Formats: sequence, structure tokens, C-alpha cells
Amino acid sequence: MPLREHLDELRKRLFRAALGVVVGAAAGWWLWPNLVLPGLEAPFDAFSEGRGGLNFAGAISPLDLQVKGALWVGLIVSSPVWIYQLWAFVTPGLTRKERAYAVGFVAVGAPLFVAGVALAYFILPTTLALIQQFTPDDAFNFVDAPSYLSFVMRLLLAFGVAFLLPVLLVALNFAGLVPGRAILKQWRIVVFLCFVFSAVFTPTPDALTMIVMACPLIVLFFLAIGVCLWNDRRRARRAGESEFANLSDDEASPL
Repeated sequence: MPLREHLDELRKRLFRAALGVVVGAAAGWWLWPNLVLPGLEAPFDAFSEGRGGLNFAGAISPLDLQVKGALWVGLIVSSPVWIYQLWAFVTPGLTRKERAYAVGFVAVGAPLFVAGVALAYFILPTTLALIQQFTPDDAFNFVDAPSYLSFVMRLLLAFGVAFLLPVLLVALNFAGLVPGRAILKQWRIVVFLCFVFSAVFTPTPDALTMIVMACPLIVLFFLAIGVCLWNDRRRARRAGESEFANLSDDEASPL
């Protein structure tokens, strides 16, 4: 595509993804105070052991948090929509048969995104305990509700996006942009980048959270590399079956 068509395609995909998030946020407006907010407060309540709940420092903080929470829920609920839009933008030149892999991409990507969010929620109590150890013994930590919930939402989204990256790697391979063998040769760099990504995108200073994100991410990346290698062999076998498969569109065949 020319650059203008790429930009038009990007605008179209972003609009559809944003529309899905807005529709999900409409449901999130009700889900946030009735279901999601109590679930996010539960790890803090268990850790505080009755020493006090979350505090709102400003008059409009509850409303601001309601809007942010609804959008956050909408982002998770609409994950199949924007994951599909991501696939459609990365692989616009595939044939109709190859576009059928979009169903598999969404079917794998959306559960992995949710699994990353669930894993972050599972380690949240341990993360809170590690962070609170830095509070002096003669001090009391009054936790601000917007700060705490923003921290939790960033942590959960970071894990979700991290679990989605290997699926994006497979999508690039199916688009013919990234050969599996080239990725396998750089597996040391892949492992290093997994730890770098985990260190940068987890909003906590402890090493445990970084390791908990990096280890599953490394496993998922190697599974993705295996899928890429299988797809490369499938393409090579298909090309070998056709005598003229390697000819460019502008090259005349012997036929």
C-alpha cells in the first residue's frame, strides 16, 4: 500500500477498536462499582487487616475513578474486537483463506490477554506485601484510592499485553514479515528482551513481579517460535509443489 492508504487503514482500525472500547465501557460503567471495584479492593483489604480502607483525597476523585474504571473494564471486555483490528491492520494483504486465521488469532489472543490479567491479579497480594515492607515501623501508610487502583490497573494491563505479544509475533510470521528461523537464531536476545519488557512495564520495583511476568512470557515466545517454524515448513512445502510458485508477479513463466 502507499503511505496514504496505510494511514487510512490505521485510522479505520483505530476507530473500530475505539468504538469497541466505548461500547465495553458502557457495560463497565455498571460493572466497575458492583463487581470490579470490590474485586480490586479485596487484596488490599486482606493485606490491611482492618487497619483502614482506601481514602479519596479529592471531591471529584470518585467520579474520576468511575470514568477510568469504566474505560479500563471496556478495554478488557472489548479485547476480542481490538485484537482482531490489530490482526487486520498487520496482515492486510493475506488471501481470503489466510484471513480465516484471524479467527484463530482472536481465539488464542483474547484468552491469553485475560490470562495475563488473571496472573497479575493472582500475584497482587504478594506484590503489595513486598512494597509495604518499605514503610517505616513508626509510620502509617494512608493509601490513596486513585493511586492504588491506577497502580493495579496498570499492572494488570501490562501482564495482559505481555501475554499478547507472542501471538502478534505469529501474526507477523503468517504475514510473511518475520521468518521463524531468524527468530530462533536470536533466542538469547528474545529472552533478554522478555526480562527488559517485564522490568519496564511492571509498575513495581521488586524483582519477583518481573520474574513472574518474564518466565511465562519466555515460554509463550518459544511456543510462538515453534508455530512460526511449522508455518515456514508448510509454506516451503506448498511452494515446492508448484513449479512457478517462486516467480514474481511481473516475471514471465516458461508456460
